[in-house]
Amino acid sequence: MISEQPNLNYIEQLAGGDEAVKQLLVDVLKNEFPEEKIAYYESLAQKDFKQLAANVHRMKPKISILGFEKSYKLANDYEHNLKNNNLEGAEGFEELLQVISSYLKTI
Repeated sequence: MISEQPNLNYIEQLAGGDEAVKQLLVDVLKNEFPEEKIAYYESLAQKDFKQLAANVHRMKPKISILGFEKSYKLANDYEHNLKNNNLEGAEGFEELLQVISSYLKTI
């Protein structure tokens, strides 16, 4: 169960009050995350552990940017497990993907 709530605090900090910069960063998240999520599930369907680990690795900065500190650790642990051909942590990671997807629709 994901106990953290996503937020834009880090993005607002990076933007330094510039709404155009904030919107640009949000747009990058909204454009890249769905594509990365699709790539993750395609790799999962193929049981391509090396690619799965790469997909998780690519998503970790977005997880961090959205304020998920505990969930970043979950993603990091899951990536490590995937490198050992182990799917332990998949359920929590996929729950996180759903939380992020839902949140991105609201911003």
